[in-house]
Amino acid sequence: MSSTLRRLSRSLHLWLSLVIFIPVVIVIGSGLLLQVKKEFDWIQPPTQKLQSAAPSMSFDDVLQAVQKVPQANIQTWDDIDRLDVRPSKGIIKIRGRNHWEVQINASTAEVLQVAYRRTDTIEAIHDGSWFFEGAKLWLFLPVAIVLFILWLTGLVMLYTTLKSKYKKRYYQLNR
Repeated sequence: MSSTLRRLSRSLHLWLSLVIFIPVVIVIGSGLLLQVKKEFDWIQPPTQKLQSAAPSMSFDDVLQAVQKVPQANIQTWDDIDRLDVRPSKGIIKIRGRNHWEVQINASTAEVLQVAYRRTDTIEAIHDGSWFFEGAKLWLFLPVAIVLFILWLTGLVMLYTTLKSKYKKRYYQLNR
């Protein structure tokens, strides 16, 4: 491999790594939080468990149950982002658009837990959509491509370094 390619690889590696430093730190930091989300209740509330039972309540019952929880601030279906029905655990999770999560008994509508859910925000930070509308496609995708290029230039540097060390050892042994 030519010394020009080696110099170009080192230069590209240095300057590109400086350009993508902040977005990569954001992706790594948020990715680490997502990796341990089930270990920390602060990130994602733990799922409550009851005797498994098929849900026996109507959607109106679900809405009425969650309307009684002041922290959730849910008044209509428009305030709800999603329902997560867990028949094997006997619960229904109601996630509000405001990131509050209410877990209710799937049979009795009893409120089991109310907690703020941070995983959606961390995921949005991780993929870049939290920052501005086009960040996911126009900032974080190019950063991922540049990171791939850094990986390639790192491989070139590793190969050339190992090759030169091997040559030095070979010549020293065969003198």
